[in-house]
Amino acid sequence: MEGLPLMMGLAAEGGDVRRAEYPRASSRVGVMRMSLSDALALGPGAWDGLQVRSASSSPFMTWAWHRAWADSASPDEVHASEVLVLNGPGGSLEALLPVRLGRVRFRRVWVPALTWAIEDIGCPDELDVPGLAGADWPALAAALDDLPWQVMILSNLSAGALNAERLSAALVGRGHAARRRPLWTCPQLDLPSSWEAYLATLSANRRQIVRRKERSLRGGHAVVVTDYGADRLDEGWAHLMALHQQRWDGAGGGAFRDPRSARLQLQFARAMVERRQLWLTTLDLDGQPAAAWYGFASGDTVYFYQGGRDPRWEKESVGLVLMGIMIRRAIERGYRAFNFLRGDDAYKQQWTSSRRKTRETVVFRSGWGGRWLRALDAVAALRRSVPDDA
Repeated sequence: MEGLPLMMGLAAEGGDVRRAEYPRASSRVGVMRMSLSDALALGPGAWDGLQVRSASSSPFMTWAWHRAWADSASPDEVHASEVLVLNGPGGSLEALLPVRLGRVRFRRVWVPALTWAIEDIGCPDELDVPGLAGADWPALAAALDDLPWQVMILSNLSAGALNAERLSAALVGRGHAARRRPLWTCPQLDLPSSWEAYLATLSANRRQIVRRKERSLRGGHAVVVTDYGADRLDEGWAHLMALHQQRWDGAGGGAFRDPRSARLQLQFARAMVERRQLWLTTLDLDGQPAAAWYGFASGDTVYFYQGGRDPRWEKESVGLVLMGIMIRRAIERGYRAFNFLRGDDAYKQQWTSSRRKTRETVVFRSGWGGRWLRALDAVAALRRSVPDDA
């Protein structure tokens, strides 16, 4: 299979990528460069099989997320994205690196940069490079050297993104420089063996609130928990959108305010429901949805993405009750972790004291340009460390 080379036509600002002619890429043993479209044509078996073997469970590095991103992106964005495919002995797949080359604003300077192909649309978290621990990371690093970047930015990495570390180390071994910094808080609840064991970890007051709120709802209303599978996905999604909008009405926020992000999520939900990994649920009171919960399962982890609730049921804490039901379900189904994803929101702190953080790795290319950008980055870091009232 022939890989596609780097797209060289770059706009001067904003990371816009224009169509350009593709000269044939030089090949390296074990590494092929492919367009994102061609890499997606390898199918979910290749992508997700590699992810399972690399012990990574992030739903945002799966074939389904990249497919949904490509379906919601512009043709120019898809055209600018490619995948470096690392094959081992016998042609076995050892690593996939989906990247996008573009001009990004880094420390107030426009520079050619490599970033994740999926960017930050939809707020993907817990990322890592899908690959085997024993893969030929130096070969992948050598292939990256063929691309005309000045910085490579791998954001939203999981706390234990070992493959990103291996790739970074291989690039440093070729004379480049790297730095890391923490990014977003992503609270994660390590699930015990039973719901009662989990409740025992909470304060006495919090434990009482969780029990009392659900008991009060069930005592005063007809309570039904409705799950939406493939045959009712559109219905469940409509409930989620309506309740999410009610939750954010007048606040100007919400995860689905960007139409592109909403399209991406619906496409992803369609893929996850076919795999029976979609968790789309409403808490119905007296025959009407009062709260909605949207997330997905991947590996041994359940990920909570977003929800919504009817403000008329605010005093009854319908969002709290539904969250408790979903955590209990995750425990009963044998999952090991419950990830709240990005954000240090107060309600997340009520369920777990975890303060796990994602992080960012930036690699600066060797040479004067990279050294200059590294100096700008160091100055920015110094400014962040100085208190405002200093």
